[in-house]
Amino acid sequence: MSSSIILGIVWHLVGAASAACFYAPLKKVKHWSWETMWSLAGLFSWIILPWTVSYILLPDFWAYYDSFSAAILLPVFLFGAMWGIGNINYGLTMRYLGMSLGIGIAIGVTLIIGTLMTPVLQGKAALLMGTPGGRMTLLGVLVAVVGVAVVSYAGYLKEKSLGIKAEEFNLKKGLVLAVMCGIFSAGMSFAMSAATPMHEAAALLGLNPLYVALPSYVVIMGGGAIVNLGFCFIRLASRRELSIKADLSVAKPLLITNALFAILGGVMWYLQFFFYAWGHASIPPEYDYMSWMLHMSFYVLCGGIVGLLLKEWLGVGRKPVAILTLGCLIIILAANIVGMGMTT
Repeated sequence: MSSSIILGIVWHLVGAASAACFYAPLKKVKHWSWETMWSLAGLFSWIILPWTVSYILLPDFWAYYDSFSAAILLPVFLFGAMWGIGNINYGLTMRYLGMSLGIGIAIGVTLIIGTLMTPVLQGKAALLMGTPGGRMTLLGVLVAVVGVAVVSYAGYLKEKSLGIKAEEFNLKKGLVLAVMCGIFSAGMSFAMSAATPMHEAAALLGLNPLYVALPSYVVIMGGGAIVNLGFCFIRLASRRELSIKADLSVAKPLLITNALFAILGGVMWYLQFFFYAWGHASIPPEYDYMSWMLHMSFYVLCGGIVGLLLKEWLGVGRKPVAILTLGCLIIILAANIVGMGMTT
């Protein structure tokens, strides 16, 4: 396995770790509605940071985006909006299925759809079955799905042991939302593929290969921002029990603390895709669709590890922890299989 591929896998791991940890600061926010907290975090994650980073990187910010036709920008934007819809469905999936079952189905579906549909959209479908490397990477995807399922089952046993239940458990509604979440969340993978001309243009401007994907986030996350912020603002305006005014009326020390925790969560959410871009740049172009598989499977892996470090598995017994460990090892195996496939 080449050093470039190993480095790409490591950067995807770093990005996934940031994604797995981003909600920890948000849990510290007190006496704010989820909509207010999510909007402030999202403002930094989807708008302020992508625009700031791109402004710093690009020699001429506005000229860069003006150089693209609507035929290039619109699919990138719409796939970003698709990803944004997946984000909203993710939260609803947790409500109706609980964390473990919801994450297992949603991540499993988005891992498969985002990984396998991207080469189809790129016209690389023959590469999957027609080459040894393609077949090896397909095996890696299958092993990753098994690993996600095993980790999710361990989480189910943990929730059962601790007596944790979904807020409004509804299997039928939850399954529909989980599948929708998985499909729509794959929009990020599709958006990155559609943004290839933007990456190439950034490279021609002299940007470091690690950074060429970052300017496209202005458009991708712009689509996600409109969907997420629109959803939050509509709920805040239409539901009596929710009020921005009430959220901002808390004591000043708490207001500042809440804002800082929400912003920190937003920064960590952005950093997952910052390092995703680094990992994506280190993967051979013919296998760039595997970036999504690596990111999502590592997301589940890091989520399990973070849970152990935060002592969320204390008191659940040996069996759930042993199954969690097995699932994590399977995901690591999947990453190695994919890495070997990309060098075959």
